[in-house]
Amino acid sequence: MDTIFALASAQGKAGVSVVRVSGPKAWDSARLLCGNLPEPRYAVTRSLRDHKGGLLDHALVICFQAPRSFTGEDVVEYHVHGSVAAVRVVLAELSRHSDLRMAEPGEFTRRALENEKLDLVQVEGLADLIAAETESQRKQAVRVLSGVMGEKIEIWRADLIRAAALLEATIDFTDEDVPVDVSPEVKGLLANVISGISEEIAGSFVAERIRTGFEVALVGAPNTGKSTLLNRLAGREAAITSEIAGTTRDVIEVRMDLNGLPVTFLDTAGLRATEDEIENIGVTRAIDRARAADLRVFLQNQGDKSMLEPEEDDIVLLPKIDENPVIGIPGVSGKSGEGVSELVLRVQNVLMDRASVAGIATHERHRTAMQRSVEGLICASEILSKGPDNYDLASAELRSAVNALELLVGRVDVENLLDEIFSSFCLGK
Repeated sequence: MDTIFALASAQGKAGVSVVRVSGPKAWDSARLLCGNLPEPRYAVTRSLRDHKGGLLDHALVICFQAPRSFTGEDVVEYHVHGSVAAVRVVLAELSRHSDLRMAEPGEFTRRALENEKLDLVQVEGLADLIAAETESQRKQAVRVLSGVMGEKIEIWRADLIRAAALLEATIDFTDEDVPVDVSPEVKGLLANVISGISEEIAGSFVAERIRTGFEVALVGAPNTGKSTLLNRLAGREAAITSEIAGTTRDVIEVRMDLNGLPVTFLDTAGLRATEDEIENIGVTRAIDRARAADLRVFLQNQGDKSMLEPEEDDIVLLPKIDENPVIGIPGVSGKSGEGVSELVLRVQNVLMDRASVAGIATHERHRTAMQRSVEGLICASEILSKGPDNYDLASAELRSAVNALELLVGRVDVENLLDEIFSSFCLGK
């Protein structure tokens, strides 16, 4: 295994920067750079010197002994002064060692996976944590990184292995009378696992939305104040506003943080029948995008008919209530700000209710693996009902279901998948 090194903190000028070295030659290279080393997991200050004895920097040095490190290997971290020049000269000195090479993007984390310090779901949780912009994203990523998903999968896997063992024992009595009917216990185990995985699949859709962001579409006829409302929500001129109907031709997006939830408001083209080819394309896009959104806010006058019908939880408001107020009917005005706080609160409450049922699985890959597992378990249950002569087929379906769960956490050969996942990691992680 090569010994690798890289800047583990962010690029650019900082108060402190961290250079990480991991692998079998990590400590040997550190002795050349700073002399005697501290005891593992203790931090000491050392003078870092180049191969000619010249002073590079004064650094805080920490050694981690395998397997008690992030990568599971011997690791040395140099906490150097965070100038671009200081980092560059330390990396240049490390590169002089023939036993060391620069780490590839995500290689430290990949070694943590290979050394069973993290499972594949935790790796994705780490990537999500690095990318988190809101509090809900941070909390969700930390939860995934803590290994909760892996613990659930291990419980499901143990139940399925128990079920498979019961079937395999029964298959051994093919030419004799089966001493015990194992099908009730096996069916019970399968039913419990199917229920648990199905619940997690249901919650994965919301969890994925927390990770990627909810979408809220502003919908209405032309000149109902959608763009003005978007600008009020954004606190800036994000969309062009005009008294001329049909000004908005494309979908304009503004990303916001609503009480920790990532939310993107969409200003869509005004919905109306039109002979204008360009505007008609905008109307079609508006309808498609609004239907795909998690929530819609309709700005609609009394008696108006919309080309899009509101769904459950959608919000319907009178537009421009500063000009045309109607007693007893809620409305909003982007121009004056009336009703905007109430609208934000309603959107927030709807999305918070949905977020409360979020599962741990946060990626489509997780959901797909779990769906494959459930399909195999349902098939195995149906085969069980046909009697002991078909137990070998049921056992094969069980193995397929277990394999899908093991693929989810990276226990089986997933090289192509790993290449795709780690390609999104930054250098030094």
